Amino acid sequence: MIDLAFFVTAFTTLFVVIDPFGTTPIFVAMTQEMDARERRRTAYRTCAVASGILVAFAAFGEAVLGFVGISMEAFKVAGGALLFLTALDMLFERRTKRREDRAEVEEHPDPSVFPLAIPLVAGPGSIATIILLAGQHPGILGIAEATLVMLAVMAVVLIFFLLGGLIARILGKTGLNVITRLLGMLLAALSVQFILDGLKAFGFAS
Repeated sequence: MIDLAFFVTAFTTLFVVIDPFGTTPIFVAMTQEMDARERRRTAYRTCAVASGILVAFAAFGEAVLGFVGISMEAFKVAGGALLFLTALDMLFERRTKRREDRAEVEEHPDPSVFPLAIPLVAGPGSIATIILLAGQHPGILGIAEATLVMLAVMAVVLIFFLLGGLIARILGKTGLNVITRLLGMLLAALSVQFILDGLKAFGFAS
């Protein structure tokens, strides 16, 4: 049975990294010329592709790290540092602008795979996070727990996408910016905790 404390922490971390509040306006912008049916299909395809990618990294990410000689503790420190940089981007509004620029430059007839699923949803931050979460508990248990958390987050992302236009209108640009900054502060604290957990294994923190 999944540990409730782990689930809450893991869900919060992955939710903040994927940042549905920041991704949804981009999804809305990229599907604004689609009818309602095609927009729903795009939302489902985006979440399905992103989920498949994250499951693959949850299952094989630690094995790949071991193959190249990187310990899980070292990856925790590196992953925590990456997440901290992501948090800084969220706090100073650089992340959303970069996502928008990428979406504008990389045009594609079907945006569900690229750039929506990759790299807006399943990007470096979420990939690093899913590997870290799967490494919290060894073996199949860790993979199953990380996958369950990821699917729960992806379900929320799908709901955001399906209700994207309504959410964007209700919150407005100011509301989205405020929420993004609050989530950035939370992610900064969580990323520091990942770094401290990794340093404990090397005797640098207690």
